[in-house]
Amino acid sequence: MSTTESRLTRTSAATSAGGATHVTSTSVTSSGRGRALVRVVVWWSRFWRNTGVAVRRAAQWSARTVRPAGVVVAVAASIGLVLGIAFGWVEWMVAGVIALVLLLASIPFLFGGRSYQVDLKLQHERIVAGNGLMGEILVRNDGKRTALPGRVDIPVGAGLVEFGVPLLRPGHSVGQPLEIPGMRRGIVAVGPVTTVRNDPVGLLRREHAFRDVHEVFVHPRTVTLPSTSAGLIRDLEGSATKRVVDADITFHAIREYVPGDSRRQIHWRSTAKTGRLMVRQYEESRRSRMAIVLASAQQEFADADEFELAVECAASLGLRAVRDARDVVIATGSEVPRAVRGRLRSITRIPAASPRVLLDGFSGVERIENASSLADTCRLAAESGAQLSVAVIVAGSSVPLARLQQAALAFSIDTAVIAVRCDERAHPRVQPISGVTVLTVGTLDDLAGLLLRGATE
Repeated sequence: MSTTESRLTRTSAATSAGGATHVTSTSVTSSGRGRALVRVVVWWSRFWRNTGVAVRRAAQWSARTVRPAGVVVAVAASIGLVLGIAFGWVEWMVAGVIALVLLLASIPFLFGGRSYQVDLKLQHERIVAGNGLMGEILVRNDGKRTALPGRVDIPVGAGLVEFGVPLLRPGHSVGQPLEIPGMRRGIVAVGPVTTVRNDPVGLLRREHAFRDVHEVFVHPRTVTLPSTSAGLIRDLEGSATKRVVDADITFHAIREYVPGDSRRQIHWRSTAKTGRLMVRQYEESRRSRMAIVLASAQQEFADADEFELAVECAASLGLRAVRDARDVVIATGSEVPRAVRGRLRSITRIPAASPRVLLDGFSGVERIENASSLADTCRLAAESGAQLSVAVIVAGSSVPLARLQQAALAFSIDTAVIAVRCDERAHPRVQPISGVTVLTVGTLDDLAGLLLRGATE
């Protein structure tokens, strides 16, 4: 029997147990023609899948490599050759050949892009806003062939720095200085460095990006403030409260002895004068703890420059507190989804373990469209830790005095509240308003003078 013909195989077995007969039957039907059809279908599906992957990769490569001018030249070459050959138009055929030759001549300029070894060095990774950034870029040809001239692109934040690379023989290198002028406050990513190979006409382009990315922290400008123990914020050894206790540092008064008082607090000189046991009383002192609350909503500032002034004032105050070895809490409003605005409160705390850590945190502070209100931010800052002795609220000119007073109510009565109102169009002044000292700052340099002036008033 031929193998292409159908075969029927049967296997049967019969057993008798207890008068019952069980029959087992197995049938297998196979066809050589069916197997061939399955192989064809499997081959075709694999071919179609691989073809689709190849076409997608080719399309992606073409989109990255062929520039708009290259697309025009490729279309001109195709149309010119087709019409010239089909209708015998010599002019079209010459135009098509010229376009094709131009396209083919651009291909060698794409080779050698991966033979570069690029090293980017920055002098500093932390600078102050307004200062430039210096560095150096070194390009070396590690390939075995001479590399044609190319270009190196270095992304700097939203900008781009370009360097031309000359013809490099194998093993040779070229270095160029990198200078980025006047950077704004923020966390700026420098890199990844990208080598660019393109032809002189600009038809084709090939890029290769390296993985090395540098983060540059652009710190806000700060001003040197007087020590908080000598200025408006006097609180070096802890602040005395109105609560009277039997043992502390700040002396309050002398009263008559009652059962249960400690004998160590007996004031013997007063006892000798009055003939009755007298004990000392003290005002409770709390450890120095300071809070700095920075408004962050866009509607709380007139413009971006006013927000930068507020960030600089808050950073200066925080830096002075860290150098005075204070326990400081720095908070700013964070993003709140519009759907739950008014029902959800959220703040972002800026670490203050050291001056560098504090300034790094201020580098990433931004204005937020949907941020927690100033009153909610103050309330969460007051609830985030132990009772505060001093609280500083930093806001823009769009925040009226009534809202500053409302935000100050979030802190306890024992907390001294200072509001720094940033307004570049106003004259610097100090306004005591119902328990809140408001400092109106026009420039960063006004802050130190206002703190000293407020201490004398």
